Amino acid sequence: MMLLGIFLPCCWAQDLAPRAYLITPLHSNAINLTYSFFTGGLDLNGTIPVTGATGTYSVPIVSYYHSFSFFGRSANIAATLPYGVGTFQGSSLGTNQQIYRSGLLDTGFRFSVNLKGGPAMPLSEFVKWKQKTVLGASLRVVPPTGQYSSTKLINWGINRWAFKPEFGYSRRFGKWILDSYVGVWLFTTNQNFFSPPTSQPQTQSPIGSFEGHLSYDAKAFRGKTPLWFSLDGNFWYGGTTSLGGTSNAATRQTSSRIGVTAAVPLNRHQAIKVSLSSGDYVRFGGNYQNVSVSWQYSWFGRPN
Repeated sequence: MMLLGIFLPCCWAQDLAPRAYLITPLHSNAINLTYSFFTGGLDLNGTIPVTGATGTYSVPIVSYYHSFSFFGRSANIAATLPYGVGTFQGSSLGTNQQIYRSGLLDTGFRFSVNLKGGPAMPLSEFVKWKQKTVLGASLRVVPPTGQYSSTKLINWGINRWAFKPEFGYSRRFGKWILDSYVGVWLFTTNQNFFSPPTSQPQTQSPIGSFEGHLSYDAKAFRGKTPLWFSLDGNFWYGGTTSLGGTSNAATRQTSSRIGVTAAVPLNRHQAIKVSLSSGDYVRFGGNYQNVSVSWQYSWFGRPN
């Protein structure tokens, strides 16, 4: 039996992750290898007069997922390790500039637990279980482990901690699943943000986010694992930044993205997922296009 649905996204505010609160049997494991390609506008927090900032970059990601029992409820933990390669360009004071960057992004960790609708179950019980309404909660933690230099404006790391508590709802209607999540990103202070001639502390206000997905199980694989498709969308608001104690109201983000996802089973242990997304309503941030392809290998640990 496959675990189609536990593909892991990068830990960014603009996530589009259908079936993120999927219930899986005890001791489920999965390795994901993801290649994401991005092109479009950049969010430089409005700290210096750069216009027309764009980037073309790719982010390979290695992810690991494991499920377990948490006080009798279905729970899981996931870890991601991304690496970025790309070129970026923009105009500053009338001069066009282009740079190349490669290096590690910040690692990400996510703990999720079911609150209603999915007790911790071994495989023998899980195959008899039918999803109705599922409520869950999760916490993402992103430590400052990525490549960062206070002398550079473009960095893969953000040089601060980020946290995202979130509540999720999932309801199955026959072959259809409706998902919605509400969360908020919280950030610590970047004590060494790029601000020539010297670096300065930068803070960012919380970013509230809403995410919705409508997915459909098109065809079961050997009666167990479906080929499924999803229509995805999100909306986020907030994130005003302050540099050296001075707030910049123009950096407040009000944006949304829309996308589609397809997950295709290859056999009992492997699957491929493809997703496409683009900025929809963009006031500040999120104005880019993304194509992602993931390969997943899943297995069950012992006992099960």
